[in-house]
Amino acid sequence: MTPLRQNMIKAMQQRGFSPRTHQSYLASVTRLAKYYHSSPDKLDTAQLQRYFEHLVQECSLSGASCRLHLNGVRFLYLNVLHWTSFDVAIVIPKCPQRIPELLTTTEVARICHSTGNLKHRTLLLTCYGCGLRVSELVTRKVRDIDGERHLLRVEQGKGAKDRLVIVSPGLLEALRAYYQLYHPTCWLFEGQDPNNHLHIQSAQRAFTAAKQRAGIEKIGGIHSLRHAYATHQLQAGIRIDQLQRQLGHRDIHSTLRYVHWIPDYRETQSAGADLVKQMGVGHA
Repeated sequence: MTPLRQNMIKAMQQRGFSPRTHQSYLASVTRLAKYYHSSPDKLDTAQLQRYFEHLVQECSLSGASCRLHLNGVRFLYLNVLHWTSFDVAIVIPKCPQRIPELLTTTEVARICHSTGNLKHRTLLLTCYGCGLRVSELVTRKVRDIDGERHLLRVEQGKGAKDRLVIVSPGLLEALRAYYQLYHPTCWLFEGQDPNNHLHIQSAQRAFTAAKQRAGIEKIGGIHSLRHAYATHQLQAGIRIDQLQRQLGHRDIHSTLRYVHWIPDYRETQSAGADLVKQMGVGHA
């Protein structure tokens, strides 16, 4: 490992970046170094300009991919190499604003009904019922569930901040039935090795298989359940500030985008609907 890579890892660790951010930022810098066959600390702004033009014009990367590479490279030069500024004029394609193919309540119920594996069904119900990111879903521990207060503790989610998520009575009932059968000791959803939690890809595969069995052809992976949670809670009249806390959004604008997908949204004093109970998905 080169000293530059070590320093970059150290700088990211000091800022509490997630493992996925580590991976993507390092990959962006590695790609830059391979393009020029030179260490990034030997490059100047003109070379960086040409590199990003190459990504856009020759590699035809999307705006989102270009921004990902830009964030990683900018972090290196500003926080590791300590450039006073990052004066690289980069024209990045605009990200198309598309509304995803949102799942209806009926479709979510069909997906959850389609799996006979209680562990997978409870996994999907928890993802949907709490609006979790898949990384938060698989890393939950048994001790994170506060059944008395109907809360789920999400430790160090995106943005390295903890939050408490409301667990509805319907979901709590499903979780209790799951626990009585599987008796997980540490991780709520254990992997093949009980000492490790279920892998993210395993959760993705469980969702994809259930969606196929349900005959749902809408595009989207397990993150679709988080989108469904947000839109279905808005349809039930949840307050925006409550939804923001549930989803763990630092910026309210991240939550408000869901409002644009619900043209007839009317805010009430609701703190959230019991989506699992409304679906009528049994736990047996």
